[in-house]
Amino acid sequence: MLLDPRYALLRQLAAFAVLLAVWEAAGRADMLNPLYLPNPSRIAAALVELFSDGRIWPHLDATFTAALGGLVLGIAVGILLGVVAALVRLIAELLEPVMTLLNAIPRVILAPLFVIWLGIGLASKVALSFILVAVLIFFTVFSGIRQVDRRLVERVITLGGDRWSLVRYVYLPSVAAWVLGNLKIAVGFAFTGACVGEFVAATHGLGYLLSFAQSTYNAALMFALILLILVVVLLIFAIAGRLEKYLLRWS
Repeated sequence: MLLDPRYALLRQLAAFAVLLAVWEAAGRADMLNPLYLPNPSRIAAALVELFSDGRIWPHLDATFTAALGGLVLGIAVGILLGVVAALVRLIAELLEPVMTLLNAIPRVILAPLFVIWLGIGLASKVALSFILVAVLIFFTVFSGIRQVDRRLVERVITLGGDRWSLVRYVYLPSVAAWVLGNLKIAVGFAFTGACVGEFVAATHGLGYLLSFAQSTYNAALMFALILLILVVVLLIFAIAGRLEKYLLRWS
């Protein structure tokens, strides 16, 4: 009865509450150095301060704009390039090695280069989010089309279907499931790109605040920002999950 799956969330919350209580008690007993590991109460106070004085909103707006801009552009371009490369052999021969190369290197190391090219404004953050998402979606679409049942393709062709009919009625419905299945990963990549770009060079954004907290050795602020980013991304994950279930309800 104690391991009833219905109470799994309750058990997890209880364990988390115990962890926070032990952490708080250890901090108040001077067993933890607040410079490295501040009490949960100090982290909560830093988080409340961010919202109480209103200074967090321009930073949230900057990060959301960069992440969502890169996400939308990355999905659109990734789908387009993936479909074209999967259907046209010459394009695949030219494009696949480039995408493989981009996928082989940690793409976040491109952040300083984008800052040099595009400046410290919004464009460099959108570009980094875009490249992270576009490579993921490209391989998702490219592989998805390549794995479509050839017998289904042959039947459509036999019935007089042209290439556009294949794309519209066979490839895109099949690829939609692959793209939506990777939507959560794409969202995580988009926010990673935005925050890393802001951490490298920016005047606004959650990554900028993280860089500021690091430079001032403000561990409480850093933990508060990490918690805030975690909550925001988990919320978007939940929305993406519901959207995926809704759009794939036919499958």
